[in-house]
Formats: sequence, structure tokens, C-alpha cells
Amino acid sequence: MDAFAAPENESLLPSSSGPDRWDPFRRPLDSIQPWHFRLLAAIMLVVTSLSLAENLAVILVTFKFKQLRQPVNYVIVNLSVADFLVSLTGGTISFLTNLKGYFYMGYWACVLEGFAVTFFGIVALWSLALLAFERYIVICRPLGNTRLRGKHAALGIAFVWTFSFIWTIPPTMGWSSYTTSKIGTTCEPNWYSGAYTDHTYIIAFFTTCFIVPLLVILVSYGKLMRKLRKVSDTQGRLGTTRKPERQVTRMVVVMIVAFLICWTPYAAFSILVTAYPSIELDPRLAAIPAFFSKTATVYNPIIYVFMNKQ
Repeated sequence: MDAFAAPENESLLPSSSGPDRWDPFRRPLDSIQPWHFRLLAAIMLVVTSLSLAENLAVILVTFKFKQLRQPVNYVIVNLSVADFLVSLTGGTISFLTNLKGYFYMGYWACVLEGFAVTFFGIVALWSLALLAFERYIVICRPLGNTRLRGKHAALGIAFVWTFSFIWTIPPTMGWSSYTTSKIGTTCEPNWYSGAYTDHTYIIAFFTTCFIVPLLVILVSYGKLMRKLRKVSDTQGRLGTTRKPERQVTRMVVVMIVAFLICWTPYAAFSILVTAYPSIELDPRLAAIPAFFSKTATVYNPIIYVFMNKQ
């Protein structure tokens, strides 16, 4: 239960040792100019405001119009809910802490932000995997004429939330931890620890919450594209009955690409500091992947609105 201990634990303070060790819960990092924090706060204000407005609009429009209440749209709404919650928790807290220049809200707010952003982010990634698998089932029909129904979408969404919770709750219970980033205004899983138990969690976490859903996405869309190419070669062109499927598939593919563009730098950075916890990085450089990843919550609703003619 060390994760619930007071933040004096050295593993929770990613700074140098010594009597004047920097405490990210009490003061800003001296090497960062105040205007840098204000710039980050302004960026987070714009990103958070756009994300909250866009994702809320997608949710409300889907529930308002009956013709949009289709099983595939349940998963898209689930994605919007996850993105909305990422911004509501992580985006709002990050904006406020950057105004101050340090995580003035304290250790427990840090744990909350680290857990919430990680949890809802993994829900979003697994929602994309679920969308890819659903497209594969609907278009390739490996199970015959099986149709995606509301209960199937509900089961998939329940799996996504349960699975994500299982893999993001351990750091709050002692298996690894949530701690401040190098810049001290955001919180995340403790990539910086050199402890063996922390490394086992990070390896398991990345395997189940990044590599596995990514494989589901790649395999599903690989098979789907081969199927569509085969139909095109046979018929000379895709039938009109395939047009709605092609539109949704194109939309989801673009959503996946946008998501990976946002999250791959953060994943690569996390792997780097996990493998080399003693590596020295400029805090501003180390902060870029985490802040950039939060912009993923803005892209999904934009893609949904412009690529779905419904």
C-alpha cells in the first residue's frame, strides 16, 4: 500500500536528491520560466474547451436523433464519453496546475488525475479496437449472416470499461504508482522508477493496453481491406450496398490514425524512460508527448462530424 503513503517517498518525486530537492507539490521547477507554464495553460484551455464542446455535441446529437442510435454509433458515443472525461478531469486539472506552475492540488489530486487520464485514455483506445473488430465482423461476416445488435455493442462496451479499470487501478493499490511528470504539472504512471515490481507493471500494462488493442486494430483492418479488395476485383467496383460500410470504415481508419499520431510519441517516451530511468531529459521536452496526447480528444468528434453524412 505504498501508493497511499505521503509524497515524501523519493519515488514519487522525479527530481534530483539532496537537501534542496524539488517538491512538485509545493513549488514550480526553478529551471522553467513562468511564461512557459502560462503557455501550456493556454494550450490546455483551448484543447480542453474544444474537446468538451465537441464530444458533448456528438453525445447529445446521437441521443437526440433516433436514426443515429445504431450499434456502431453506441461504440462511437462510448469513445466520445471517454474523450469527454479525459478532458473534464485531466485537461481541467492540467490547465489549473499550469497556471500555478506546480501541482498545488496535492498528492491525492495527482493520483486522481493520473488514474483518470490513464483509465479513460485506455477506454478510448480499446473503443477504437472494438470499432475495428465490429467493422471486420459486419463487412467480412466470418460468422455467416450474424448482425451486430445492441446487446453485442453493450457487451463490448462493458468489456472495454472493465478491462481498462482492471489495468489502471493497480498503481493506486501498491503495484507501481501515479506520480508527477518531469515538469511537475501533470501526473502519470511512474515510468521513472527503477524498481523491478514497477517494471513488471509497465510491461504488463503496455502489452495489454497498447500492443494487444493495436494488434486487434491492425489484424481487423488488414482482413477487412483484403475483403474489400477481393470484392472490388471480382465485381469491377464495390456494390452500392457496400457504400455505408465503406464510409464508416474510412471514418474509423482516420480516427485510428489520428489517435496513434497523438499517442505514439507518448508511448515511445514512456518506453524510453522505463528502459532508462536515469536518463536526463529537459522537463519541457519530456512534457511534450503527454500534452500532445491530450489533443486526441479533439480530433475524434471532428472526424466523426465531417466523415459521417448522417
